[in-house]
Amino acid sequence: MNISHVILYAIVPIIVVMLAGFIAGKKGAFTGEDAKKFNKVVLDFALPAALFVSIVQASREDLVKDIRLTIVSTIGIMACFMLVYFVFRYCFKKNTGADAAVSALISGSPTIGFLGFAVLEPIFGTSPSVALVVAIVGIVVNAIGIPVGLSLMNASLEKQNPNAQKNKESAWKPVLHALAQPVAWAPILAVIWVVIGIPWPKELSPSFDLIAKANASMAVFSAGITLSAIKIQINWQAVLGSIMKMIVMPAVVLILGLLFKMDPLNLKMLVVAAALPPAFSGIIIADEYDTYVATGTSSLTLSVILFIGFCPLWIWLTNLAIGAF
Repeated sequence: MNISHVILYAIVPIIVVMLAGFIAGKKGAFTGEDAKKFNKVVLDFALPAALFVSIVQASREDLVKDIRLTIVSTIGIMACFMLVYFVFRYCFKKNTGADAAVSALISGSPTIGFLGFAVLEPIFGTSPSVALVVAIVGIVVNAIGIPVGLSLMNASLEKQNPNAQKNKESAWKPVLHALAQPVAWAPILAVIWVVIGIPWPKELSPSFDLIAKANASMAVFSAGITLSAIKIQINWQAVLGSIMKMIVMPAVVLILGLLFKMDPLNLKMLVVAAALPPAFSGIIIADEYDTYVATGTSSLTLSVILFIGFCPLWIWLTNLAIGAF
């Protein structure tokens, strides 16, 4: 794959649109609250529509072929998630369990919902396979990672403040809440649709495509606004978080994919997805709980900058590994 194509068609457009959002935020045209509203449009409408309409056009054979994708995604991402948690919990004495949980939600989760289509489609084209990668990784991050992170955080906060009613939620509540979100149930519904074998009327696709096309551009623009409202404070924890997100997670996924003999194209897409910057949802949760906000946002900002170089690097390394394995 031509690296210049990746840079010109995937990286540069993201930088331009994100920079536009950043400048708009700095000039006061939009605020952090506006970014949250844009994010809601993306997560509740545009992204679910994009996932649903792409997946229902797949076949049962495509789903069977992607079982390895599901296994590697779940094991690889959650293993890195827990690794980040334990490293930040026990290697930094000042960190609480809640700090470590937020670190895992940020540096242990790729921002697949916001940048998945924006990065993968220009590189690998528009196809059901791209949508399945985005959907599967999104389900792992939203339906497994976030509930686990919130459970770890609530357990820590409850120890610090046993009387806080906020921290005495059922362990299943975050799971049910995650699955109730359109970004989780829409791809699941689409997979069920394909498994049952119901033909998808192509005449319905344009109605989904119109809102789906707003997904990538609005998500990246909103990310720029969010970054404009963040005070960057680089320290060793922020640097370590970026290293674990941009280097460790893609490496783990690549090794697992080779061991499980994944389809080469799916493996390339999954490695790029794993190399995406940290999940913005982790920052939202950090801000809501007022936990680890400064370092977490700094790690996210640093990772966004590093992604410019690491995206083509991981594509090149994956091609080498597939050719040699």
